[in-house]
Amino acid sequence: MNYSKNLKKRIYGGDNLMILSDFRYLPRWVILIIDICFIGFAIYFSCYLIEKLSFSSTPVFKHGNIIFLMIIGISVIFMFAFRTYAGIIRHSTFIDLFKLFLATFCTTVSVGLISFFYHLATGERMIYMSVPFLILFFATSFILLFLFRLFVKEFFHFIREVRRSTKRKRILVLGIDEESVAIARAVLDNPNIPYHIVGFLTQRHDSKRASLLGKPIFSREWIEKTKKEDLLVEGILLKKDMMNKDEMNSWVNLFLEKDLQIFKSPTVQELQQVDQEASLKTLQIEDLLNRKPIKIDNEDVRSRHFGKTILITGGAGSIGSEIVRQVALFEPALIVVLDQAETPLYEIEMEIRAAYPMLSFKFVLADISNRHRIEPLFQKYQFSMVYHAAAYKHVPLIEENPHEAILVNILGTKNVATLASQYSVNRFVMVSTDKAVKPTNVMGASKRAAELFVQALQKTENNATKFITTRFGNVLGSNGSVIPHFKKQIEKGGPITITHPDITRYFMTIPEACDLVLQAGAMGKGGEIYVFDMGKPVKIVDLAYRMIKLSGLEPEVDIKVIYTGLRPGEKLYEELLSDDATTMPTHHEKILISKDPTLEYDVIMRYCNQIVKAALRREKIEVVQILKEIVPEFKSNNSIYEILDK
Repeated sequence: MNYSKNLKKRIYGGDNLMILSDFRYLPRWVILIIDICFIGFAIYFSCYLIEKLSFSSTPVFKHGNIIFLMIIGISVIFMFAFRTYAGIIRHSTFIDLFKLFLATFCTTVSVGLISFFYHLATGERMIYMSVPFLILFFATSFILLFLFRLFVKEFFHFIREVRRSTKRKRILVLGIDEESVAIARAVLDNPNIPYHIVGFLTQRHDSKRASLLGKPIFSREWIEKTKKEDLLVEGILLKKDMMNKDEMNSWVNLFLEKDLQIFKSPTVQELQQVDQEASLKTLQIEDLLNRKPIKIDNEDVRSRHFGKTILITGGAGSIGSEIVRQVALFEPALIVVLDQAETPLYEIEMEIRAAYPMLSFKFVLADISNRHRIEPLFQKYQFSMVYHAAAYKHVPLIEENPHEAILVNILGTKNVATLASQYSVNRFVMVSTDKAVKPTNVMGASKRAAELFVQALQKTENNATKFITTRFGNVLGSNGSVIPHFKKQIEKGGPITITHPDITRYFMTIPEACDLVLQAGAMGKGGEIYVFDMGKPVKIVDLAYRMIKLSGLEPEVDIKVIYTGLRPGEKLYEELLSDDATTMPTHHEKILISKDPTLEYDVIMRYCNQIVKAALRREKIEVVQILKEIVPEFKSNNSIYEILDK
């Protein structure tokens, strides 16, 4: 009723632009009238054909109009009986086809029976050559009714595709395997996805004349030779896990060169959800930097955690929160999550309690530099493992406030590690950084000092705890890391700020980092510093340019790149091993043990006491001076503390 009103309003209200695909469905009485017209034509056509083929002047019907109306009436009865007019034609199915067959068949049989009994009763033929007529009538009427529905179905499909192709982004699907075809079919079948598949793209050269889903297949050679303006496509859809890192980078470089947007596909099941309006996400820089993750020995790691009590310091941070998630998978008896950041701690509590309602958690708001606050936790819970991820990590801020780094990174580590040894915790795993190698800033030097303390504590006489250190580079997506910062700058329209055109960094994902931490905790014998094979370092300016292009923009045109100069304490290149270090392999090809120089426990303890006292007095210069004595390779760079190195 509302549809009829809207239609009248558009016709008589001045809006004469009628869009065919706006019609939701034809009224049932219209379909019935059209079907009756086709039945009438089938009767007329059958009679005409019989008359021409028989070369006889005898009329097919003895009582022409009466029999014509009788057949129409019988057809209408069976149309009502089987409700052939009730469905929405453009959504016709095999059931609708079968109902048409039954209606026309029953009509034909009924007319045949009436003709037969009429002949028995009167001795006259009601229909001349009744059997050929009935066969022709059945075939003609069924075919006409079927073709009408097929035409309407295909017509609306064509109109819909035309509208989709004009309003939606034209994209190619990378790959011609079964999964790629399934993804393309799911996109084509979901009207809510604002993309139109126009073809497939492959590395192969033998598919030029073939097609999939009625779409052409293009080769890599074709896209390489075709000019950007002649491609007539706007993007590429790919499945991220269908190729290795080198293949992915090769394709992405080509697509970015041709100014094509790159989309990564979710699962086929997600694409098939008709209410999904934005299922295709643009490829992110993390997808290109990501490597195949380390395969950890789950059984060994599980045995270290199952039914045990675990402490995770810095548990609300990027690394710490992921450690919480991964440790929870191994069903420990209790996980104590400690952090001094109130809001992030509350957020991780809400997430974890919802995700793991059957596990026991304790969320503690505390500062690790306050030993009196954290010692009761060790007394009460008797931890089996401690993951120490709490630290201050932002280089420029720490360079301005070195005393704060000492209180958290050194004193805090000293407190947690000493308590772990005192209360016989089985394993203590510390999260360190590549900035601790030949440090050029206070943050890196403070982490190196913490490493030295932990290694020295391992060798004390009554210690039963295995102290293990993990060292890795920048973590993608962690709080304050460069990639989220660049994303925000791109969203604001730029500019992107980079400290130096030659600056490079190693990158890894948060899950990779936590895999390393968990594996190290399981395999360590005590006293080791584990380093991760992080592949090749990435030039930050190249990273920025690719992020801009992945966003569909042009570097230096849409988004400017500005160089601001190295920040205090920042260096151009990060290292994972010091010059004095040697490495030892492990049973994981991606994990090595760094054999760095160490200090005796009495020496590092004396230094720690001195530097903590200086930090409490807020004596910045004295703090950094002592830190340089603890870590002789610490040479300040672009910092006010460079004077101390002369």
